[in-house]
Amino acid sequence: MIQIGGLQKVTLIDFPGRLACTVFLTGCNFRCPFCYASELVLPEKIKNQPKISEKELFKFLKERKKLIDGVVLCGGEPTMSRELIPLIKKIKKMGFFVKLDTNGSDPKILKKLIDEKLIDYVALDIKGPKERYNEFVGKKVDVKKIQESIDILKEGRVDYEFRSTIVPTLHTKEDVIEMAKWIRGTKRYYLQNFRPEKTIDPKFEKIKPYPQEYLLKIQKAIAPFFEICQVR
Repeated sequence: MIQIGGLQKVTLIDFPGRLACTVFLTGCNFRCPFCYASELVLPEKIKNQPKISEKELFKFLKERKKLIDGVVLCGGEPTMSRELIPLIKKIKKMGFFVKLDTNGSDPKILKKLIDEKLIDYVALDIKGPKERYNEFVGKKVDVKKIQESIDILKEGRVDYEFRSTIVPTLHTKEDVIEMAKWIRGTKRYYLQNFRPEKTIDPKFEKIKPYPQEYLLKIQKAIAPFFEICQVR
C-alpha cells in the first residue's frame, strides 16, 4: 500500500496553469541536509507522521473533481514507490492532470510514465554542480542517472521545469552558474530560496537564507541560458 504522508488540498502555484492539490508520498533515497521535509524522508520521523489512506485520497479527489483539475505528486521521492504507477493510473482515470516532482534518480520510471502518457508535467530538482553532486545530496548517488533523466526531459515529450534550492554555506554564485550551464538550453529553470525549517540536518535551521536581491543577481547572470529563468 502506498504511504501518503500529507495532502495540501489546494495550490495555485505548484502546477503551472492548473488549480491542483498536492499529495506528499513518504520515503526518499537522498539525504539533502537542507531538505525541510524531514518528516517525509527520515524513517524514524515517517513512522510518527500521520498517514492518509488511498481510500481517503480518492474520496477527497471525487469530492473536489469540479474544483481542481490537477494533482501534484511529490515527497520524499515519489519514484521510489512501487505503487506509484497504479496510483497515477487511477488519478488519470478520474480525468485529472498529473505533475510529478522528482530528484531524477530513476530515469526508467520517468521514461515509463512519459511513454505511457501518465504525467503531464515534471519538476526535476538540480541539487548541485554535476561534479560534486554527492556533497549536496548527503549520499553517494549515480549522477549518470540524473543526467539520463535530464536528457529524457530535454526530448520535450512532456512539459517540464528544472529547479534548485539555493542554500548559504552550500551554494555559491559560481556553483549555481555551473548548475545552470549543466542544463543550459532547457525550457525553464527556477531558483528557490532556502527555508530553515525542519531540516534533515538540524544545523541548517540556524542558517539565514540568502537575500532576495542576491538570488536576483544570480538569476540575471544565468537567464540567457534558458527560455524562462526566475526566482521563486
